[in-house]
Amino acid sequence: MRKKLVFVAAMLLAWCVSFQSNAQDYRTALGLRLGSSTGISVKHFIRPGTALEGLFTTRWDGAMITGLYEGVSMAFQEPNLAWYFGGGAHIGFWDSTPHWRDNSDSHSVFGLDLILGMEYTFDEAPLNLAFDWKPAINLIGYQGFWADEFALSIRFAFK
Repeated sequence: MRKKLVFVAAMLLAWCVSFQSNAQDYRTALGLRLGSSTGISVKHFIRPGTALEGLFTTRWDGAMITGLYEGVSMAFQEPNLAWYFGGGAHIGFWDSTPHWRDNSDSHSVFGLDLILGMEYTFDEAPLNLAFDWKPAINLIGYQGFWADEFALSIRFAFK
């Protein structure tokens, strides 16, 4: 199962990076996502003000793949600072339940996600920093609402 998830994550990454260029501060950004879930983030603009973001993260001895569709707009009249918001879906598995549950077995999950964040792209270096909140609800598998997903993404920005 993990080999399949790694393969799907690699395919998602290749798909996101293969889009044509758009007039943005960057076309594609790739890097680490650090938070309650840790992993890889890739964000690609498909047109001005619209981006796709793919996440491959780990948590609770499992892995998750998330795809997000995001609207992006300038924040506070600062061209390098942007708000982003959107939604998407995730699929993955947990090898065991969260530590505060009594039972411990595996769960395959599918659910929906929202995202709200702010990012800054540096002119002096190919660096993009983002901080966001990504609540999610599992609809299939281990059902529940998760509102604790705050993360900092540190990404290399490809112009």
